[in-house]
Amino acid sequence: MYTPKMHQALNEQIHHELESAYIYLSMAAYFESENFPGFAQWMKMQFEEEMEHAFRFFDFIHSRGGQVKLLAIAEPPDKYESPLAAFKKALAHEQKITNDIHNLYSLATDEKDYPSLSFLQWFIDEQVEEEENVGGVVEDIKRVQDSEHGLLMLDRELAQRQPGPEKEEA
Repeated sequence: MYTPKMHQALNEQIHHELESAYIYLSMAAYFESENFPGFAQWMKMQFEEEMEHAFRFFDFIHSRGGQVKLLAIAEPPDKYESPLAAFKKALAHEQKITNDIHNLYSLATDEKDYPSLSFLQWFIDEQVEEEENVGGVVEDIKRVQDSEHGLLMLDRELAQRQPGPEKEEA
């Protein structure tokens, strides 16, 4: 078992992961309404990844004898001024999640919670990948944002995204 402070923080991280999923699902809906099915597909894949992350925390809490407490999730935005604006918001959100994971890791260090440190290392590595992926799309959209043809080509490219195998925990 871990300390009450760590238990609360892990439950809060489930909230952050579910909030992320909800934001990405809302972005997928926005892109569908704007007739960008590839961008929508990309965001749906992000939604699924975030749900997997939430369940990793869910299972970890239970594996250590804790109880999951689900917190309310705020309504996400449903409109953006452009595809670039939406992806910039997604990047900023991933950077926030990275900070949340780092704070959780620092807490686990302070609490000398070595099982949590081991568990959280996967998320630290995952966040590097998340920021790189979203940041790459932001840069691609910046290159083509003034070209309808370029946006349509990028939309088709992003539609090809397939779920990748989740990296195993060490």
